[in-house]
Amino acid sequence: MHTTVRQDGAGRLPDGLSGAVRDTAEEIATLVRSASDTALAVPGSAWTVGEAAAHLALANELMADLAAGRERPYGDGTPQSLAAANAESLTVFTERRAEPLATMIKEQAEAFLDAVSRPAAAGPAPATPLGVMDRSVLASYLLTHMLGHGYDLALALRRPHMVDRARANLCMPFMLAVMPRVTNAATTAGRTARYRIRLRGGEAFGVLLADGAVRVTPGAPPLRADCTILLDPVAFLLIALGRLNPWRAIARGQVLAWGPRPWLAPRFPTLFTAP
Repeated sequence: MHTTVRQDGAGRLPDGLSGAVRDTAEEIATLVRSASDTALAVPGSAWTVGEAAAHLALANELMADLAAGRERPYGDGTPQSLAAANAESLTVFTERRAEPLATMIKEQAEAFLDAVSRPAAAGPAPATPLGVMDRSVLASYLLTHMLGHGYDLALALRRPHMVDRARANLCMPFMLAVMPRVTNAATTAGRTARYRIRLRGGEAFGVLLADGAVRVTPGAPPLRADCTILLDPVAFLLIALGRLNPWRAIARGQVLAWGPRPWLAPRFPTLFTAP
C-alpha cells in the first residue's frame, strides 16, 4: 500500500496518522475516566487499570520528549529491560486516579503532535527504546503502543476496543521497522524461510529468515515465497502485540496461508517476541 505523506497540522506524517494518535488518546482517556475502580485487574496482565493507565501516561510523555529531541534512555530494547524500566517508572510515579491519568494521556499525545509540527522536528532522528527512527515511524510507534494498552483497558472495563483496520494499517511503518529487532533467537536459530505477508486491503511485504537473521522487504520478497499469509489487519496487529492467539485467528478465518510450505504459517508469530 502506498502511503501519501503531506504537511498537515502535526508535521510531515502519513495521512491520517496525527488524527489517529489524537483520537486514540481521546478514546483511551474516555475509557480511563469510565473506570469506577482503577484497582481492577487487566486480564492477561500483572497490571491494574490504574497501572496500565499510568504506564500509558508516562510512555506518551516519553514519546513527546523524544519527538522534541530530548534524550530519554529507557532500557536497551529487550523485553526484559523494557519490563524493568516499566516497573521502575511505575514505582516512582504513583498516580493511579482516573482523571489525572486520562488528562495526562491526552496532553502528552498533544505534546507529541506539537513537537513533530515544529521546525526542530527536522533534526536528528530520535533514539527510542527500540532503536533510532524518524518521527514519522515514531508516531506510528506511539499509535501502536497506545492501541495495545488501549485494547487491554477496553477488555478490563468490558468496553469496545479502538483497534480498527485504518489504525492497524497506520501501525505498519513501526511494525516493519522493528521486526528485525524483536526476533526470537530460540525459534529463528538455524531456520531458513521466505514469507510473503499480505494484509487485506493494506500492506504486502516479505520476511526473509536466514539462520536467525530477519530481513523485511516492502512488497513481495525478491525470490518466490515458501509461504504466503493473508491476514486481517486488526488480527495481524493483535497477534503481533501478543493480544490474540494465532490459532483463534485462524479458526475465525482471519488468517489464510498457501504456497510450497504452508505449514510455516503457524510458526511465523513465534519468530518474534512482542516488546
